Amino acid sequence: MASSDEILVKLTATLKDFTQDWDNEFEGEYQRDTKLLGDLGFESIDIIQFIVAIEEDLGLFKTPFDKLLMKDGRYVDDLSLGQLADFLVAYVK
Repeated sequence: MASSDEILVKLTATLKDFTQDWDNEFEGEYQRDTKLLGDLGFESIDIIQFIVAIEEDLGLFKTPFDKLLMKDGRYVDDLSLGQLADFLVAYVK
């Protein structure tokens, strides 16, 4: 089973590939506390597309991302790379 830090490295690589053509003002390194919306300017559709890219890159299928993205019947306000990595520990082998 992969650790959260190992998954974070893979997420960072996927994220760099995913955002390479964006006109993004984000400067610096992606870290555990980097927020998809607040720091990287993601839109709702970007999160969905990023999740698809994560599943493809990590070989995951039907991962219950709704458990991460929804809380009390509402979408979460923002999501950090660390939260994503911690969530995926249970699904990445």
